[in-house]
Amino acid sequence: MTQRILIVGAGFAGMWSALGAARVLNEHRKSDEVEVVLIAPQPELHVRPRLYEAGAGEMKAPLMEIFNAVGVRFIQGTVEAIRSDKHEVDVVSTDGSRSTLGYDRLVLATGSRLFRPKIPGLLEHSFSVDQLGEAAELEAHIKNLARLPDTPARNTVVVAGGGFTGIEVAAEMPARLRDALGADTKVRVVIVERANDIGPDLGPGPRPVITKALEELGVEWKLGAAVTSVDAEGATTETGERIDAKTVIWIGGLRASPLTAQIPGQRDGLGRLHVDRNLFVPGTERIFATGDVARAATDDDGNHTLMSCQHASNLGRSAGHNVAASLLGIPCIPYSQPKYVTCLDLGPWGAVYTEGWDREVKMEGADAKALKHTINTVWIYPPSADRAEALAAADPRRIIVA
Repeated sequence: MTQRILIVGAGFAGMWSALGAARVLNEHRKSDEVEVVLIAPQPELHVRPRLYEAGAGEMKAPLMEIFNAVGVRFIQGTVEAIRSDKHEVDVVSTDGSRSTLGYDRLVLATGSRLFRPKIPGLLEHSFSVDQLGEAAELEAHIKNLARLPDTPARNTVVVAGGGFTGIEVAAEMPARLRDALGADTKVRVVIVERANDIGPDLGPGPRPVITKALEELGVEWKLGAAVTSVDAEGATTETGERIDAKTVIWIGGLRASPLTAQIPGQRDGLGRLHVDRNLFVPGTERIFATGDVARAATDDDGNHTLMSCQHASNLGRSAGHNVAASLLGIPCIPYSQPKYVTCLDLGPWGAVYTEGWDREVKMEGADAKALKHTINTVWIYPPSADRAEALAAADPRRIIVA
């Protein structure tokens, strides 16, 4: 009887898990004995790292041709429940019908969602760039601002959150506002960050470059005071300061998919499942976790994965190899990603590229911007639908960042 590897999620980690598992089965000529099934709402990869850019509604890549080329079966739907004791999941299809699907191995790759705390007015009056539809909604809103009377509030954007994504959004925003409202419009972009430093998680290494770029772009920042309420006319901070703005963009950090709560295992403060070096979830029988739902060691120095495309893509390759290896009884390849880099987009000013967990600046300005463009438009996209190319690209030993 055919065995089944079931992958839940079609983000970076899910896509690469499917290709990685198909690669192992092809290499060992077991494709007829083990099927790889992927469940997701759509057969497409949403290029989430680019949703801070203009044109967010088009930031997606089709996956059906690739899946067909390598022999991955796609099921359109959403997993509602995981019953690890019975090795099965409940699936809700797009038409609302329900079914149950069993598995011999499961890879959870359902990613993360923006964390939205219970701040008055946040859900009703803020925008985000977390998901494709949300980013497209923000873009439509910005374009429609030109229909409103010319006021300081119309011309002001508040970015609530001064981390990696918040900085990228804010750096893009002055030019996007002027494109919508006119080149001579006096626009205002304000980052509100609860920490005492801009880019608190980025550390001191790239901070001088970031502050220089934001200053030259005309972006302001207010530190040490979180947003405490949002309404249709602006935001208020915990110091009582009022910022009138027709546009408030919430960038408040991520949390792992709630499906992790249905799997017996240890979770961290972000809801991610602790996994071993093979990305197996200890305490379960047949479950692997990868991407944003997994807390994995990247090296032997105490560093762990972040919720990022950089880690999700390699985590997916490793999960795909190891889930198939565990089923076939062949050696796993422990996940390892000791080199860590960042490339932060700073809008028209350029970008800043760093290496290492201490984020030593290696490149800035136009050169770093060219690298960021290559990352965003080439490196993070799926491989072609050529079977040999796609399978080769899914090898976890492939070096992505040299």
